[in-house]
Amino acid sequence: MATYESLLDALNGLKQRGYTTDFNIAFDKIQCAATGVCLSPSAFEITEHHRFEGMSNPDDSSVVYAVEAKDGSMKGVLVSAYGVYADGISQEMIQKLAVHHE
Repeated sequence: MATYESLLDALNGLKQRGYTTDFNIAFDKIQCAATGVCLSPSAFEITEHHRFEGMSNPDDSSVVYAVEAKDGSMKGVLVSAYGVYADGISQEMIQKLAVHHE
């Protein structure tokens, strides 16, 4: 797995490796805002993740997930702040992300 110095480096590196879709969490799925395509937790795998700590504030931390649809139709990224679980998110999605959120 590649190592990146910053969030921007990770996003650029993953994009160069074919992770071109931008996903957002939408309660019980991830969604691409540009296309409207949604994937439930059972329809995608997290192939790698990269954690970044804020320079001056630990609350400014985030995780970049490299995501692949199980049917091979798309690869993309999901950027999540550590505090994402305070937002509306399903238990199934919490479990999917928590495996990679140690």
